[in-house]
Amino acid sequence: MSEGLSEHGTAGLEAEIPKAYEPAAVESRWYAFWEERGYFHAEPNPDREPFTVVIPPPNVTGSLHLGHALNNSLQDFIVRRKRMQGYETLWLPGTDHAGIATHAVVERLLAEEGKTRWDIGREAFLERVWQWVEKYGGTIIQQLKRLGCSCDWDRTRFTMDEGCSRAVREVFVRLYEEGLIYQGYYIVNWCPRCLTAISDIEVEHEEVEGKLWYIRYDLKDSDEHFYVATTRPETMLGDTGVAVNPRDHRYRHLVGKTAVLPLLGRELPIIADDYVDPEFGTGIVKVTPAHDPNDFEMGRRHGLPEINIFTPEARVNENGGPYAGLDRYEARNAVVRDLESMHYVQKVEPHLHAVGHCYRCHTVIEPYLSKQWFVSMKTLAEPAIRAVEEGRTRFIPARWEKIYFDWMYNIRDWCISRQLWWGHRIPAWYCRECGQVIVAREDPERCPCGGELEQDPDVLDTWFSSGLWPFSTLGWPEDNPDLRYFYPTSVLVTAFDIIFFWVARMMMSGLHFMGDVPFREVFVTALIRDESGKKMSKSSGNVIDPLDIIERYGADALRFTLGHIAVPGRDVFLSEERIAGSRHFCNKIWNASRFVLLNLGDFRPGEVREEDLELTLADRWILSRLAGLIETLDGYFEEYDFSEACRAIYEFFWSDFCDWYVELSKLRLYGDEEAGKRTARYVLWTVLEQALRLLHPFMPFITEEIWQRLPHEGESIVVAPWPAPRREHLDPAAEEEMSVLQEVITCLRRLRSEMGVRPNARVEALLVPVLEGRRELLLEHEGYITSQARLSALRVVDSVEDPTSYARGLAAGVEAFIPLRGEAFREEAERLRREIVRLEKEAQRHQAKLSNDQFLSKAPPEVVQKERRKLADVRLKLEKLHEQLQLIE
Repeated sequence: MSEGLSEHGTAGLEAEIPKAYEPAAVESRWYAFWEERGYFHAEPNPDREPFTVVIPPPNVTGSLHLGHALNNSLQDFIVRRKRMQGYETLWLPGTDHAGIATHAVVERLLAEEGKTRWDIGREAFLERVWQWVEKYGGTIIQQLKRLGCSCDWDRTRFTMDEGCSRAVREVFVRLYEEGLIYQGYYIVNWCPRCLTAISDIEVEHEEVEGKLWYIRYDLKDSDEHFYVATTRPETMLGDTGVAVNPRDHRYRHLVGKTAVLPLLGRELPIIADDYVDPEFGTGIVKVTPAHDPNDFEMGRRHGLPEINIFTPEARVNENGGPYAGLDRYEARNAVVRDLESMHYVQKVEPHLHAVGHCYRCHTVIEPYLSKQWFVSMKTLAEPAIRAVEEGRTRFIPARWEKIYFDWMYNIRDWCISRQLWWGHRIPAWYCRECGQVIVAREDPERCPCGGELEQDPDVLDTWFSSGLWPFSTLGWPEDNPDLRYFYPTSVLVTAFDIIFFWVARMMMSGLHFMGDVPFREVFVTALIRDESGKKMSKSSGNVIDPLDIIERYGADALRFTLGHIAVPGRDVFLSEERIAGSRHFCNKIWNASRFVLLNLGDFRPGEVREEDLELTLADRWILSRLAGLIETLDGYFEEYDFSEACRAIYEFFWSDFCDWYVELSKLRLYGDEEAGKRTARYVLWTVLEQALRLLHPFMPFITEEIWQRLPHEGESIVVAPWPAPRREHLDPAAEEEMSVLQEVITCLRRLRSEMGVRPNARVEALLVPVLEGRRELLLEHEGYITSQARLSALRVVDSVEDPTSYARGLAAGVEAFIPLRGEAFREEAERLRREIVRLEKEAQRHQAKLSNDQFLSKAPPEVVQKERRKLADVRLKLEKLHEQLQLIE
């Protein structure tokens, strides 16, 4: 038993407990203490049940933003409680190498030196990236610590570390050997700025106000022509066909004939294909297989040539004839200009359509035919679909399952190669002599034919490695105790926008390589918006910096606010005012705890037997409320409803404990009976100590600071047991009786307030029981009512002779009366008379102005109107004051 109060009494404590809580003085000290003691570290333990969470690895380029703060706070709520419940709890942290993002950062640094990556070469560039990662890559880890995250930092991983890299290569080779990874020429989403392919889900589609050009195409050896509508006239340079719908009677006669491409004169076969929408444009479409994914599929079906007209930088290449060298938009203008000069443009219409942009640099992507590496996804997707259908993995809220299924059922093969230098390099080598492709776990020295080998220059998509995160971080492909004990993980906490990017890929990889789902539950968090519902962005000026908030309000206030507003399934609306409110809650916790500590005296919980205590109604009530709160919180935690959990603990601590029980406890703490003092101290200590443990997952720093000052068992609240509800404390009768008294007291307080009685003035009150059983309750607990309603006297009577001479209220089957007389009311009457005199003079001033013709003629209308409003407001106040004065005179 560590009994923090054993060396001093109340007098010594007063100097030791600061009057105000200062987060900055507390947070770094306790976090260092937790790390030194190793409370966050987990090891396989056959005597305990494991509970595992893997962090969604933030980008190594990143710093803490509100999305991180929300996601990681929610994870920490879960993890800290599970640790207190006795699970061997592993929260595995790490960072992602973030291929394109990190690549772009280092390229910008080179540009500041007037250099490009091509100037210094691949090896030197990668050396610069690693230098940057070593210098700045751990920034967000330190920021997560400031937030209070209780990760097992001893196990911190990086998607490019040796172990994860080995897992990536093993997965690539196995999938290649199974025929699930292949290489081929296909249309990809190409970013002309990042100079790399990106996957479908890395393309952000935005509605753009564009144009629809209607361009004339002539039939070969005929005077007949037709018009084709297109939003991208420059791509006609790559046309290799024209298509109509086979059921479109208007154009059935054209099928099998040949059209002539304007400007270049290329002959184009006219084909029939069900893909063509007869309602779009004229119902005839041009087919550009190398620059449109749907045209690509149509071209493959009909054996059309694939002519690429762009360079990787989206400039027209030699296939574009006279337009070679032009940027794609310059080429568009030139093509349209030339067509117009030939009178080949029938009309131009405005056209709203979705245009894909690179999710990193926001450049418009180009559908581009190139040789890439792909993963065949349908074979991997089927088990991942079944796992969710069968409930082996559960989404919370459940509606996100539909999003998951919609994508998985319509999954397309995944382009995994990226034309970058930073990332996991593709383990494929090409023989310069025989052309053989070698995919291997270890770097080969030469081709079996003896020829020299050259490794594929591309790297893998970042999501390829992060998709292995739940098992690569535990040592896979080695079979080891960590992997056997901690996999599968228990819950994944993630944002909805990476269900496709990350969640689905982990599901497929985990089932394929581990034979089990990677996590039992997926808790999907929402988007943080500002208080008016707008998405936070720098351009909108509504971004809240979590590090700045921590500096000003403390990590606990930020964490509790994020928990409080995180309603499952709804976007999160955050304002600084909400955070300030949580800081006030910290102050309330501190002040209540300081009161308890200053009044514990030489109290030792180990010396008290509960059966020897003289429990009052208030004691039984607060212990019952505490037991009910624990049950309630357990339910909310299991459903990840942290908003309701925060609301419940807030209301209990602020209202039940501080506003009611602490105040009622003073009746015995300041009394003469030692037995009563001892009971009050025991209950105060019990409720506060248990409440601090319940608050700990949300507010780890302030709870540790206070808990260490209380008599307690154990080294830290971090590993103190999570409270279990004591069912023997549940007392519905006590809660019902206390509720009646609270309603009566609240009614008397309201009457005092309405009558303007000063807070420190005492008044007499009469109570008339209306319902059966109320009289005995009121008489038995007269002390509660008298003290909490600040009464000079209380009488419980059968009736009141002249109700008109009383302020009157009704609550919980009890009529409450306060006589409109006495010293408190004489003082209030005098105050009302003084206020009436002041307001009458003010009304006269306003009336004089409004009676002045010169003022009315010269003053602007809005000034005159403002003066009239002021007069009306003063008259309304006077009317109410006269009514109040009449009541008490």
